Amino acid sequence: MIRPFGEAALLVELSSSEAAQNLAASLRAEAPAGMVEAVPGLASVLVEFDPLAADLAEMSAAVERLRSASPATVKPGRLHTIPVAYDGPDLADVASLTGMTEDEVVALHAATELRVLFCGFAPGFAYLGDLSSELHVGRLATPRPTTPAGSVAIAGSMSAIYPAALPAGWRVIGRTDVTLFDPSWDVPALLLPGDRVRFERT
Repeated sequence: MIRPFGEAALLVELSSSEAAQNLAASLRAEAPAGMVEAVPGLASVLVEFDPLAADLAEMSAAVERLRSASPATVKPGRLHTIPVAYDGPDLADVASLTGMTEDEVVALHAATELRVLFCGFAPGFAYLGDLSSELHVGRLATPRPTTPAGSVAIAGSMSAIYPAALPAGWRVIGRTDVTLFDPSWDVPALLLPGDRVRFERT
């Protein structure tokens, strides 16, 4: 489904994160006249455009043509290995909820190569998926007012690393010293959609 998202954007709803990243890649490779950016979400793409260069109908038709065509070939993203001290405050609860030992939770989390599905919530915050179904747990009943920077957490089918001290309801199982966001970098965020992440126990 393609629908207006304000006067200068379209929201394209898709079936999966892979479809969203494929369409975003297609749009960047063959950008329709007037397009400003294509931003992939979990199962959608936000297409921003210059309303002085194209209107909603023209942009919608161009996006539909690309969506219906063969998807662009998306090369595997960069691989990041993130060292983690698995000593998070929710590790024992995750083990209890999943019926595993703490070591089994850690081993499974570190054994799964995850992909950056999309970015949001805060600068440098990347949503990583998909976790093994054995690790799927709900969020905390009461979110924490502050979760320290570098916290490695899980919720549902996804994992994440907090780039700064933020309020959060995900279950924290570890921590890392890796910097995820620095406005002085040419590209301020370390993790970008399509990148791959592996966690390494330290």
